[in-house]
Amino acid sequence: MNMRTPLKNARRLGSAREGTDHFWMQRVTAVANLFLGLYVVWLIASLAGADYAAVKEALGSPVNAILLLLLIVSATMHMRIGMQVIVEDYVTGEGAKVFCLLANTFFAIVIAAASVWAILKLSFAT
Repeated sequence: MNMRTPLKNARRLGSAREGTDHFWMQRVTAVANLFLGLYVVWLIASLAGADYAAVKEALGSPVNAILLLLLIVSATMHMRIGMQVIVEDYVTGEGAKVFCLLANTFFAIVIAAASVWAILKLSFAT
């Protein structure tokens, strides 16, 4: 006769204690994306019709470069977390889930690195 309760059998097999962290990080990045996205829309609208030199100068200014970098980091973090939730919910095989999570992380890193490089190149161009 087994005297163990279901709770005893489930100990250390439950939550990884990261669910609320992901929830809040996704909400924080969503709010940051909202404000930074509105700034980028305003920046693009203000540069409509400007020539190449004016756009290059505006995008190369430190304030614009920093805000664009913040948007890139926030958006790629938000994208990675959102896709991670989708993969964890809908991919059933353990091997496929691990592959998709790794691919998701590497994709987000590549997108962020390429975007950061482009902004830094514009910002530090002579």
